[in-house]
Amino acid sequence: MNSAIQVCGLKKSYDNNKVLNGLDFDIEKGETFALLGVNGAGKTTALECIEGLRKYDSGTITVNGKMGIQLQSSSLPAHIKPMEAVRLFSKWNRAKMDFTMLNALGMKEIEKKQYIQLSTGQKRRLHLALALIGNPDIIFLDEPTAGLDTMGRVSLHEQIRKLKLQGKTIVLASHDMAEVESLCDRIAILNTGNIAFCGTAAELTDKIGETYFIHIKTQQGNSTFETDHIEDTLISLLNDLKQKEIHILDIQVDRGTLEQHFIEMARRETK
Repeated sequence: MNSAIQVCGLKKSYDNNKVLNGLDFDIEKGETFALLGVNGAGKTTALECIEGLRKYDSGTITVNGKMGIQLQSSSLPAHIKPMEAVRLFSKWNRAKMDFTMLNALGMKEIEKKQYIQLSTGQKRRLHLALALIGNPDIIFLDEPTAGLDTMGRVSLHEQIRKLKLQGKTIVLASHDMAEVESLCDRIAILNTGNIAFCGTAAELTDKIGETYFIHIKTQQGNSTFETDHIEDTLISLLNDLKQKEIHILDIQVDRGTLEQHFIEMARRETK
């Protein structure tokens, strides 16, 4: 089978409040898949149902492979050392320790520290190492780079790309749209318990429409203009700046970021 995860007709309610209204989507083996949604859209509930952490009312979930889960809010005893945690999780999973993976995630550098002494980035890497114990086929990453500095984000992104090259299926939940664009093959946007969109970032752009963003830098500052008619708007802006004798320092044109498209999609679905 090519599907790592199949979700069919997934429904979940809390006290007659419908959170998931019958979700249907597949995640292919070896792909990096993002599940996005504004707060209250049902994203966390959907993930927890797939992970087996929450019961659902109806529907089916088929998982073809062993799962490893890195939760967004997880912690360990304050005084436990990283390698103590690794040995404990390895014993629970009846798995041998993968020292190549552990060294790649920097566990050697922090092995003498206690959990309470670790930085946010070090804790994230430790949580990822624990999720990878037992060599899972499918890896869930919930906000994996939240709270990390630039170097920490770059390092973790590199590890995620290496996991993909190993053929792992990665399910990513993130509010960082640049991260999603950089790492993911496909995205699903969840809105009020329904899948509003499922496809690639390019397909989302096509669905939203031919909206362009013109970024102009002048001596007076930076300005951004949104338009559906790139040629007419660009000519009009250039003529206006020329008449006002405003010198252009730089000009860029793009079709917007995934974040802008996500906001537009959510706006349209709530109308």
